[in-house]
Amino acid sequence: MSLIYPELNFRIEEMSDGDEEFKKELTQAIFAGLMELKQLYSAGMIQRDLEIIQQIRHKVKPTLGMFEFEDLANSLQNGKEILESTGFGPEFQDHYERFIKQVDRAIDEVKRLVDQI
Repeated sequence: MSLIYPELNFRIEEMSDGDEEFKKELTQAIFAGLMELKQLYSAGMIQRDLEIIQQIRHKVKPTLGMFEFEDLANSLQNGKEILESTGFGPEFQDHYERFIKQVDRAIDEVKRLVDQI
């Protein structure tokens, strides 16, 4: 059972409605989306490319909401506000480091679910 995302497995079960193959595909898709989020957010930070960050933020926003990754969604919003106000400065660097740790925890949790299927 998850301590960080206690509703995650329930949401996946609910959406898959007993279809084990769909459950597996859905869980793997969530995992892949989180990996892509980490990769592209990092690329945007390294390249100081706002467009890369905006694109991945918009792409994953529905998944984060649907599966209650509220901490990630809130952190993405915070990052957006920092970029809009101060750009890629020290404040965004601090945000980025905290955000990547959050994403890593989410990835680890979803990976455990993938491994259980």
